[in-house]
Amino acid sequence: MGKPKFSRKKYETPSHPWQEDRIKAENELIKKYGLKNKREIWRAETALRRYRGQARELLAKISGGNPQIKKESDQLLMHLTRLNILPPNSTLDDVLALETDSILSRRLETLTYLKGLANTPMQARQLISHGHIAIDGRKITVPSYMVTKDEESEIGYISDSPLNDMLHPARPRADFKSVPIKKEAESEKQKEEKPVKATDEKKTEEGKEEAVEEKTPVEEPLSKKKEEKPPEKEEPSEETPKETPEEQKVEKSDEPKDEPGSEKTSEKKTEVEDKSDDVEEGGK
Repeated sequence: MGKPKFSRKKYETPSHPWQEDRIKAENELIKKYGLKNKREIWRAETALRRYRGQARELLAKISGGNPQIKKESDQLLMHLTRLNILPPNSTLDDVLALETDSILSRRLETLTYLKGLANTPMQARQLISHGHIAIDGRKITVPSYMVTKDEESEIGYISDSPLNDMLHPARPRADFKSVPIKKEAESEKQKEEKPVKATDEKKTEEGKEEAVEEKTPVEEPLSKKKEEKPPEKEEPSEETPKETPEEQKVEKSDEPKDEPGSEKTSEKKTEVEDKSDDVEEGGK
């Protein structure tokens, strides 16, 4: 038995203090729901563990046809539907599928923010602890108060609160719309993925442009093309035209021939005469 001045602990602590995955998940829940410390998470996990343990026991005994088991299962489902944790006509299997978010989303702090009475979950916590929030005119200063389905529509400012004035600076604007907390985390993931996709698309576009540039080389001016032609296929320029066969014949014919009155012809005649004289002498 503990001291009567202090109530007993209503939550179970983790089995090991240093678990990286658990610590990261708890830090995300604290930012998501604006919690003060991790005790509130452990309290929600303990309540969820109690609901799920009770559902497992009832599922194991419900096949016997005991009316007491059926009554207890109906009471458990009625309690969860009254808190709007489960929809109507749910079964014990739906209780086993619950998560910690389904418990934390029913806290007064979360619903105050979702109804647009505060700009952030942390401001909602501050307004509740300072006594500005009431349910059906009844002031509640406990941020972890579990709101029932019937009380959800009756959350508002207390009648004595200065926040009832529409021009109060701490009050959200008239066009303010609170984003659901579950969708808020998804939108952050989408924002992180979008720039990555955009950069990937830019890279693919740049790669395509480079490939097109490699396939389509830049056209050079016509003057350079003429200069860079292979020597075998070079056409004769105007300065050195090719000689046609007719011109070659004409050039050969233009060579100087032995004229009858020239020195060469006279020398040939004297040689012929000398040969003829030798032949005559030999005949004699």
